[in-house]
Amino acid sequence: MKVESFVLAAHDWVPNNPRLPVLLYRGVVEAADHEGTAQAFEELFEDNGWPSQWRDGVFDYHHYHSTAHEALGVAAGSATLTIGGPGGRDVHVEAGDALVLPTGTGHRSIEANDDFLVVGAYPDGQKWDICREPPNEAARKRMADLPIPGADPVQGRWGPLVEMWR
Repeated sequence: MKVESFVLAAHDWVPNNPRLPVLLYRGVVEAADHEGTAQAFEELFEDNGWPSQWRDGVFDYHHYHSTAHEALGVAAGSATLTIGGPGGRDVHVEAGDALVLPTGTGHRSIEANDDFLVVGAYPDGQKWDICREPPNEAARKRMADLPIPGADPVQGRWGPLVEMWR
């Protein structure tokens, strides 16, 4: 499995996260049928303390989360996502790939095929919100105070998140 990482400074109205890198995992789960791949991601995330909370696509508008870090497991299809807000980095993902977005990281889908399906998961105890405007002082404090998870959603206690986010 190949893991890519990159840090995003604030861009436009999106705060991103200047200290915690985005993690992109290629080929985490062998893509089978939609249900089997989605279930494999749900079990993997759950086993590592990141319970899944939904299955769907990725919104086609820029947004970020101020109350949670987010793991996305691509269960079916493929898409191009913009990570980092308007003018951010375009990333192509396909079935079997996963992303971890630290709190504040802007994202949206700019192109997806009809069967694109994602599993969304968050560290145990974190609930997601949707932010579509610049953060106020309270949101900035929430993001700064959000605890770093004790495990990587893909590789557990010894994964890249544990090493790179400490």
